[in-house]
Amino acid sequence: MKIGRLALILIFSLTVFASDSPDTREITDPQSLSSLAEPGAAPVPIDDLFYTRSVTGGAWSPNGREIVFTTNLTGRFNLWKVNAEGGWPVQLSQSDDRQYGGTWSPDGKWIVFESDKGGGEIYDLFAIPSNGGETINLTNTPDISENGAVWSPDGSRMAISYKPKTASAIDVAILDWKTREVHNLTQEKTKDHVWGGAFWSPDGKYIYATRADAGFNNSDVYRVDVATGASENLTPHQGQNRSSVSAVSPDGRTLLITSDKPGGYPNVGFLDIATPKITWATDTKWEAQSGDFSPDGKQFTYLVNEDGRSDAYLGDVSTHHSAKINFPAGLNTYAGSPSSFSPRGGRLLVDHQSSTQPGDLWVYDISKQAPQQLTISAVASLASAKIPPSVLVHYKSFDGKIISAFAWIPYNLKRDGSNPAIVLPHGGPTGQTTDYFSRTTIALVSRGYICIAPNVRGSTGYGMDFQKANNKDLGGGDLQDEVYAVKFLEASGYADPKKIGITGGSYGGFMTLMAIGKTPDIWAAAVEEYGIINWLTMMKNEDPFLQEYEKSILGDPEKDRAIYEADSPLAYIRNTKAPLLVLQGDNDIRVPKEEAEQVVEILKQNGKTVDVHYYAAEGHGFTKRENQIDAMRRMIDWFDRYLKNTRSN
Repeated sequence: MKIGRLALILIFSLTVFASDSPDTREITDPQSLSSLAEPGAAPVPIDDLFYTRSVTGGAWSPNGREIVFTTNLTGRFNLWKVNAEGGWPVQLSQSDDRQYGGTWSPDGKWIVFESDKGGGEIYDLFAIPSNGGETINLTNTPDISENGAVWSPDGSRMAISYKPKTASAIDVAILDWKTREVHNLTQEKTKDHVWGGAFWSPDGKYIYATRADAGFNNSDVYRVDVATGASENLTPHQGQNRSSVSAVSPDGRTLLITSDKPGGYPNVGFLDIATPKITWATDTKWEAQSGDFSPDGKQFTYLVNEDGRSDAYLGDVSTHHSAKINFPAGLNTYAGSPSSFSPRGGRLLVDHQSSTQPGDLWVYDISKQAPQQLTISAVASLASAKIPPSVLVHYKSFDGKIISAFAWIPYNLKRDGSNPAIVLPHGGPTGQTTDYFSRTTIALVSRGYICIAPNVRGSTGYGMDFQKANNKDLGGGDLQDEVYAVKFLEASGYADPKKIGITGGSYGGFMTLMAIGKTPDIWAAAVEEYGIINWLTMMKNEDPFLQEYEKSILGDPEKDRAIYEADSPLAYIRNTKAPLLVLQGDNDIRVPKEEAEQVVEILKQNGKTVDVHYYAAEGHGFTKRENQIDAMRRMIDWFDRYLKNTRSN
């Protein structure tokens, strides 16, 4: 059915303003989007985007003088450290494989981290002297993944995440620092549950951890006796409710937790271990996430994700009064392992980024209420680059459900319906597009492509009912939410309905395949990265834990086989009219290479326009700089060819 422009304007009427909750979001008038005049605007060089480093992790040294973190300064994600007052960072470790999760031993002599091989997600734990030296493989188990090390208070042991390659369950295990022996602590017996987020009691006798189902729809906080393995559920409940622990108070009496309030809205609370009773620190329908206790136990931290933008809060434990710390808008999150607080408690380690500024670590002085940038990731050219910022918009989908999205309008466009546009579905499906520094979006928008990234039904951040709204309907209502994003852009007067592209990775890749097969007349070009073509073959080839996750959203593959088939792009892909580029890592355990091979074979057999490139020693996503650059160049060239009828340089 054709919808006229006036009708679309009525559908998307009114303007947008900041909302107090998902319930108060106002619909955005698509005509309110505008392309600003900017004489100096030019395509941001792809190399500059990827030579702009990524920074992740971050951990204070026990004396508070240094911070260890991960960056790809060399084109590989390795461990570096930097003086907490600032200065040039020093590389600690070197590897062709990615290294994450650096954390200091309590005596400050060692740093333990995790690394896999070729993106295969089977991690070993490694140790390196904090002043540099030979790296030691602590676990060396090619068929078992160990990661997420948390030191005991006395430094004699580590709580770690433990998952055999062939197992679906994830356990908490204990690694003895002297003997290197590992033994499982939790001994999970069911296939569809996992343990994680381990925190030690101050006396080292207990581990507090979260046990969750594979769909992360139901979880509880447990106290586990380290000596015996005996466990106690501290958050028993009826029905579905999500509770998780993030910190233990210095006196060992209270846990800082995140738990759902009615409607599945996560909030921050204090759990009294002896009772156990929850005292709430927040009451919001946005997504709140608990953080850390200060070393003296007087303060606590948490985050609030409001429609894809997050703010960091600092609160008083005795009064529960809290205030937003002083950072610009965007994504503000606490960093630090095991805590974002410095050892003396006067500073906080924060990660800040936005749609126009890459992620960097900052040190926030609590008494001065002043942030100081610690790392500088952007190459010089980005400081003067003209990058259009994101715009948060809301529109109604086919059934009246409100969808939030980030949109980007390039500079210097005419409102004449002649411009190409690209939809960016996110991964998951239980994920969310946030206001982060997206190299893909910047590369596209600075080259004249209008972009929109919808948080369709099934996304996190809008309550449990919304998150479950696409269960057993993958590529149904959520695909229509993507289609209505196109209608929104068309109603703005900028987008040409004959020049619409789509690209995404993982579930975004699935959505790309579903879109071009199920709604073929909308799309003029597509690029999919490691996307699913057939949920049934995925079930056979993917990691066992992910099989359980898949069952949580699609049902039993035998009883619900018809749903698996109807929700697979395989049923529709032969209808595609859009030229398709496929990009895939060889070692992907989440969406195995077989999925990409099926797509290419089917489309070639049916005489469709398709191309593919496989990346050696890459997994679910491309982490090596040369591969990131190559993938982006291929994507830009594809869209230039089929949406602009040109070839990029």
